[in-house]
Amino acid sequence: SHVQEARRAYLGALVSFLVVFLLNGSLWIDFACMGAAPAHGFFPHLLPIPQNWFVIDRLNAPLLTLTSLLYLVALLTTLRSRVNRFTLTWMLVSQSIQLLTLSSVQPWALIAFLVAGTLPPYVELRMRQKSTQVFVAHMYLFAVLLIAGQALADVTVIMPWLMPWAVMALAAAVFIRSGVFPFHGWMSDLFEQASYGTSLLFTLPLSGAYAMLRLLVPIASESMLDAVRLVALATAVCGAGLALVQIDLRRFICYLLLSHCSLVLTGLVSMNLVSVTGALCAWISTSLALGGLGFTLRALECRCGRVSMRDFQGLYEHTPSLATFFLLTCLASIGFPGTLGFIGIELMIDGAVNDSLSLGFAVSIATMLNAIAVVRAFFLIFTGRQFPATVSLKIRPRERYAVLTLSLFILLGGIFPQSNIAARYEAARELIDRRVNNLRSLSEARGQLHVQREEPL
Repeated sequence: SHVQEARRAYLGALVSFLVVFLLNGSLWIDFACMGAAPAHGFFPHLLPIPQNWFVIDRLNAPLLTLTSLLYLVALLTTLRSRVNRFTLTWMLVSQSIQLLTLSSVQPWALIAFLVAGTLPPYVELRMRQKSTQVFVAHMYLFAVLLIAGQALADVTVIMPWLMPWAVMALAAAVFIRSGVFPFHGWMSDLFEQASYGTSLLFTLPLSGAYAMLRLLVPIASESMLDAVRLVALATAVCGAGLALVQIDLRRFICYLLLSHCSLVLTGLVSMNLVSVTGALCAWISTSLALGGLGFTLRALECRCGRVSMRDFQGLYEHTPSLATFFLLTCLASIGFPGTLGFIGIELMIDGAVNDSLSLGFAVSIATMLNAIAVVRAFFLIFTGRQFPATVSLKIRPRERYAVLTLSLFILLGGIFPQSNIAARYEAARELIDRRVNNLRSLSEARGQLHVQREEPL
């Protein structure tokens, strides 16, 4: 029957996501605890793909595990009544694209998967018969700027005067993909039109930040990175302010995510070892915390419909477990002591203060506004009044497994942060060293070309 086929499809997808998560988790343990060397060549004898196109290193090993966990939690928190085989198929396709994106180090392979990753949200919008104009316009511009910027970067060895244009094109592409001002319109539209799961899975792995580290940071000058940093920091403050005044729950989570994503970008482009380490730690904690927060709100929406923040909803008595987990993820997202996000936020603020007192003040302001916004949301959703419910709103067993898994990562990562901080520190040092070596190689190549041109015939 159709019900039995849907159940088998769901169980097959669940087993697939669980196996992928366990395999990627073992890789993360290798790099975090055993100091494993980079692994090359995913398809050594099957496809004619160079071995240096896909690499697992200290940077992307935890990101692969994080992405796998988010997809697993998304499936666990999806009601069976809302799952169909087409959705499961596209979830598997989306996960494959995301994992290949985060494993790519060859620029053109990374660009191909970044562009391909825009297809699943577009397909869902078409399935739901929603407007795709805003999303398509932004993603089309993203693809054009990404391709043009990398094409210009490839010829800067012989035409160095094109470097500023290449950096500006790549920076604009990263801004669009990350929702940085003034390219944030598509993100709020996606959260309004698409499902919670698709919106979160498309934005939370922070593919824009990964593209920036692989494509932009290795070739950009200090002044260009400073400009990117200021724009990202301004977006972080503005996003936090917008999250503070939202009355729609979907727009609240959208602007909260936008602010945190911009904070991560701010730390990554600082080229300060402390700030970069903090940003890499915040990358993981932000994705876990906001992923848990978003999936909690998704579970509430499945029970109560669209939740408004105009007045108090008083849902605590009906769903105390979801309320507790909501509060835990809120505290983790703002760096509360004892959670996974504490060290990352602390390092980013410390690194920003060492660079400039005004930058440190701006990062602190953004964090403070985010803290006020999440506490306000908690009180509006779960406190304030009582009302009778006609059906049970308690947490379901599959949702309980997802909540316990994310809570375990958030709490254990905050209580025992040593291995994670050490691994992120090594990854930050590799990023900075790679940037220095790449800039030195470009300078030497241009010098040799200049000498060859000046040699007499």
